[in-house]
Amino acid sequence: MVDVVGRFAWYELLTTDLAAARDFYADVVGWSARDAADPRFAYSVFAAGEMQVAGLMELPLEGRRMGATPRWVGYVAVDDLDAAVDRIRRLGGVVYVPPTETNIGRIAIVTDPQKATLALAEGLKPERRVAGKDEPGHVGWHELLAVDAKAAFAFYSEMFGWQRTDSKANPMESYQLFSAGGRLMGGMFTKLPFFPLPFWLYYFNVPDVDAAAKRVVSGGGRIMQGPNELPGVGWIVWCTDPQGAMFALQGAASEGAVERLSVAELGWSAAWGGFASRGKLIADAKPAPDPGTTKPARKR
Repeated sequence: MVDVVGRFAWYELLTTDLAAARDFYADVVGWSARDAADPRFAYSVFAAGEMQVAGLMELPLEGRRMGATPRWVGYVAVDDLDAAVDRIRRLGGVVYVPPTETNIGRIAIVTDPQKATLALAEGLKPERRVAGKDEPGHVGWHELLAVDAKAAFAFYSEMFGWQRTDSKANPMESYQLFSAGGRLMGGMFTKLPFFPLPFWLYYFNVPDVDAAAKRVVSGGGRIMQGPNELPGVGWIVWCTDPQGAMFALQGAASEGAVERLSVAELGWSAAWGGFASRGKLIADAKPAPDPGTTKPARKR
């Protein structure tokens, strides 16, 4: 691997309908998909142009039986998985899936000390590179909704060497920008209480947020919040796909300001391997507040 250790380098969608997910994300994000199954399970790979971006696989049957729902998982590349797993435990995280050989490399599924889930990967296949920050179809931003953003940053800084980043375009102390290897990667903030668990949210770059948001709805997904404008950045929108996995889009908005809707209903459930969580967020379906009051600006 080149230039990816210590960074998010792979993403995986666990879903209940592979064919529907392939069609949905091809339409919304512009990905192509190819079959990468092996004798153990079905697996597909999403690509933006010639570069592979993410994997697609069935949500494990055991998880479904216990109420787990579809979700996106991000993988941080490491050069020594066993040492990284030991460090996770030492720093107060939890290891759900111990180091395991897979078709994409040697991986482990873990949580940070506040129980936000992520994955670790050693020897990712094929070799990865860091995409340009605005390349269409790639993940352009990583956002952690934490129980305690300051404590979360301290963990990730020690775990992966992430650096604190300041910006005049981000005057709010509550939103902590972070870099990996000197490259701005995302932000962390302390979530509102109605989110019962912390989680990572991944933003896919699209050339036109307005058009992509409409494709989300026409394809059977839902707009959870937005589109909202971030000065100096562009437009963002939180979405769920037809199977319920949450993701975000970011990019320009060729049609200018569009109607912004707040969260109507967001539910999730996860339970397997000794881990269980369930919850639902419900709010009035009404125009969202001005985006400047709901989310701090960030500068790339």
